Amino acid sequence: MGTKIMRKILTTALLLCSLYAQAQIQTDSVRVYYRVGKSLLEPAFHGNDTVLAGFVQRLRRVTEDPRNRNFNFRIKSYASLEGPLSINRRLYAGRTDAFMGYLREEGIALSGRTGLWQDGCYNWEELRRRVEDSDMPYKKEVLDILHHVPEWGHDSTGKTVELRKGQLMALAGGVPFRYMLRHFFPEMRYSSMLLFYETVDPGLKQRIPLPEVTSTGLPGHLTPMEGHYPAPRAEEPSKKPFYMAVKTNLLYDAALVPNIGVEFYLKNDWSLSAGWMYGWWKKDRIHWYWRAYGGDIAVRRWLGKAAQEKPLTGHHLGVYAQVLTYDFETGGRGYMGGEPGGTLFDRANFAGGVEYGYSLPVARRLNMDFSIGIGYLGGKYYEYLPIDDCYVWQVTKQRHYFGPTKLEISLVWLLGRDNINKGKGGKR
Repeated sequence: MGTKIMRKILTTALLLCSLYAQAQIQTDSVRVYYRVGKSLLEPAFHGNDTVLAGFVQRLRRVTEDPRNRNFNFRIKSYASLEGPLSINRRLYAGRTDAFMGYLREEGIALSGRTGLWQDGCYNWEELRRRVEDSDMPYKKEVLDILHHVPEWGHDSTGKTVELRKGQLMALAGGVPFRYMLRHFFPEMRYSSMLLFYETVDPGLKQRIPLPEVTSTGLPGHLTPMEGHYPAPRAEEPSKKPFYMAVKTNLLYDAALVPNIGVEFYLKNDWSLSAGWMYGWWKKDRIHWYWRAYGGDIAVRRWLGKAAQEKPLTGHHLGVYAQVLTYDFETGGRGYMGGEPGGTLFDRANFAGGVEYGYSLPVARRLNMDFSIGIGYLGGKYYEYLPIDDCYVWQVTKQRHYFGPTKLEISLVWLLGRDNINKGKGGKR
């Protein structure tokens, strides 16, 4: 009797081991991104269309294969830290719904499968990893907050507050938070799906080592169950963004003074701008002169939400300096700034002051910048009269002017890596 029981137990165990040896665990994954403040899944945004097309094709193939069974999946959605908690909670929940809705529209039937939704609002683990791998300002202080400050706390009235997020926003006047806003947060607004299932091969006689996950976008924060799923590969370091612009002042162009300027984003919301203009027109028959040339340089600080989302956009304040010479005559009395026959550096006129402006996105790589500067304009200038074929000097004056000295409506061409406008036909 005992021998028969032992034989049955042994036979059952061998059968189970055989079945186990014939099943292999498979995995696949995808990650899709969203615009700031949006839960709508846009296939054309941030390369979503490419990864979704490949994932949907693979998903159809494996779900229709009769050898595959026991499908399970995990979905996680996140919002970035900026914005109120109430809005962010709606965002990450809406992003999960949008992702599932997209799969349903593609004809992917997940009903009857085992699913696990793990919305978490903020992905603190991924933020820690990104900070550790960066050279951001105040890196040590940011990591100290991420490691030691609890996510939640209470104010003096006992109300629950976002303690960790609040300290990150307040650190160093918001400098590190704005850095994270530009460099980290755009890729932390996403939904990810991890799919795992068994493939049964009746002819398989032994366990085969699990294959590596080859699809891109495996969420680094998902921890596969020990012994079943391969660990995610480390993400390749992304190239740092670079922001610059080439521009022309349309008001100078309209006044027949060709000009060009360049602007470079430095860091921490600061930029350096420089420009040059040169126009020399004359028509001696009626004594018309229209001459102006010179340059300017400005240091700007960018402000506001638009500037936090992308450099060289939104409000800006700055200081500027100009040097120029000119010669204007329209058939009567003429005015010349600088020494007659001299160059820009022969006692040129000069100006300096403070400026305010706003750079408005109008296309994927185009902005319109509206700026005005108020300050001082000084320097020697000469008045003359055209008599016969000569220009007769009349008087020399010294200019001391306070008021508007700079006015720009500039067309700005954005150059550099990641220097594109969201919602204007471009990617993130």
